[in-house]
Amino acid sequence: MALEPDISENLLAVRGEIEAAAEEVGRNPDTVSLVAVSKSHPAEFAELALRAGHRVFGENRVQEAQSKWPSLQASYPDCSVHLIGRLQSNKAVNAVGLFDVIQTLDREKLAGALAREMDRQNRRPNLFVQVNTGEEPQKAGVLPAEVDAFIKKCRGDYDLPVIGLMCIPPIDENPALHFALLGAIAERNGLGRLSMGMSADYPTAVRLGATEVRVGTAIFGSRP
Repeated sequence: MALEPDISENLLAVRGEIEAAAEEVGRNPDTVSLVAVSKSHPAEFAELALRAGHRVFGENRVQEAQSKWPSLQASYPDCSVHLIGRLQSNKAVNAVGLFDVIQTLDREKLAGALAREMDRQNRRPNLFVQVNTGEEPQKAGVLPAEVDAFIKKCRGDYDLPVIGLMCIPPIDENPALHFALLGAIAERNGLGRLSMGMSADYPTAVRLGATEVRVGTAIFGSRP
């Protein structure tokens, strides 16, 4: 319980930074959703944030989310949980049943698995296509040169509810360049949502049009 004031105060501080960055470029701060990244933190930490009034959370792993969120969702039915980590196709059944948003659609095999599960479960979580803006071989995401065709296939062939794009810029490059690239890709594909920006760079992301920022350390502290 001693951590409750810290998490509450951290949420207020992050929201204040979002508000300042949005107002700096003439945006309404209400157009930016703060995704509190509770991955690797205990359910008790997430509940402290819920008690403080926060309702949008991000998790990296399906299995961890399964152990944490069903009971929290029963107590806080208005909360929303986003999958922000890479999703294996064989876990699509669990992901569709658990998450409200899946931010890491990045390959056709996964698109097919999600489409089948959405039809079977009659549940359609919103999807973001993850773009590998830095073209890093070790990182998931569709390459920028291939993303337009991939989005078209997801919408047309699989009838998936793709609403936006997500990226994780290389840690040693200026994130603004990657945020601008993601915005340009979204604009030409008619996508209105941009998930970009984490604890180290979310004000920059907000200034460049982020509609979702994924912030963990600045809210919950360093991961165990």
